[in-house]
Amino acid sequence: MPEFLYTARDAQGKTVRDTVGAATRREALRLLAARGLQPVNLTERATVKTATANRPAAPIVAPAPAKANPRADDLLPFLQSLSELTSSGMSPGEAVRLLANRIKDARLRALCGAIWAGLKEGLTLSQTMESASAVFDAQTINLVRAAEATGSLNEVLPRLIAHHTERRELKQKLLTAMAYPAAVTVMAFGVVLFFVFFLMPRLQGLLNSLGGKLPLSTQLLVTGSEMLVRYGVIIIPAFALAALLVWRWRKTEAGRVRLDAWLVGLPVVRGWVVDTGVLAFVQTLAVLLENGINTVEALRLTERTVPNRTMRAALASATERVIEGESLSAALGRTGFFPDLALDRLAVGENTGQLAPCLRDLAKHYARRHAVRLQRMVGVVTQGVLAGVFVFVGFLAYAIVAAVLRVSSSFHF
Repeated sequence: MPEFLYTARDAQGKTVRDTVGAATRREALRLLAARGLQPVNLTERATVKTATANRPAAPIVAPAPAKANPRADDLLPFLQSLSELTSSGMSPGEAVRLLANRIKDARLRALCGAIWAGLKEGLTLSQTMESASAVFDAQTINLVRAAEATGSLNEVLPRLIAHHTERRELKQKLLTAMAYPAAVTVMAFGVVLFFVFFLMPRLQGLLNSLGGKLPLSTQLLVTGSEMLVRYGVIIIPAFALAALLVWRWRKTEAGRVRLDAWLVGLPVVRGWVVDTGVLAFVQTLAVLLENGINTVEALRLTERTVPNRTMRAALASATERVIEGESLSAALGRTGFFPDLALDRLAVGENTGQLAPCLRDLAKHYARRHAVRLQRMVGVVTQGVLAGVFVFVGFLAYAIVAAVLRVSSSFHF
């Protein structure tokens, strides 16, 4: 009977490496599930023997076609297409094969082709997903791996689809809400450029030809325009270079840590940053727990979905305290990012064994709260930009009118 070398995690989250005898890979997965183990890697011993002596056998990965590179945006369409086929009774492998041959979208067809190539080599669906890390996140891969071990893929896929749909809708709401303030800002910047480089030189020539002393407001306007025209070649590239350096610094780990700590400490934006992190945390943790991932493993996976590094470090410490035996609500309370009411609801969920539904309710609450905060933030930004434009245009009109009145009063008829 063939033997399979496996790496798996037990109920406590510890890594276990051993062998299991089974006629087929599917039978080996079933035996591991019966032992309460979650497979991480499963390789037939014959494959291991052909590998190098100092290195375990690497999974066979078929590269995607070079003309179409799948992206993270392809994750949700792939899951939706796969769920439609498997829910009708088709096996996951046959569903992927059909998608690879029939689907029209080039990137999605390339993704399905790469996954089908791995499945033909004997890899599991989760293992082939690991080879497409640009598309599939760690949470999705682990949920599919657990579903394969328990035979519940048809139940897990709709939950994954709902989870990723919620995240995509939230992202789209953010982009839509920021579109109007961005457009107003661009228009305001265009007005300033039009005034400085087109209108002001002509106005200045007219005022100089009329003669007379200009009022203070007009002098300020003329001086500012001259400085921008004269030193704009230096100022604009300097600002662009500074922005580029800040952006490059933020891409480094040290820059992300420093900037995230600064954002969490700012009174104005702290609420937005914290709500964003908490929403991502409770949404992902609810999905993982609903699909059978143990609490410790779910917490470790959920930490990575929180975008702010400061919050992520605090949640990692909370996970360690949970491993040591502290309750989840108490451990999260030490982070300082969860309000008392949310912690009380988590405590009730832990005591009643309904932690996942409680987290789902919290996710809905934070999603509504996030939407309200987003609307307020957009309103403040929009009003601020419009007020700045109105003040500038009003000052411009006042300076021009004041100059015309001053010059006209100097004429004697």
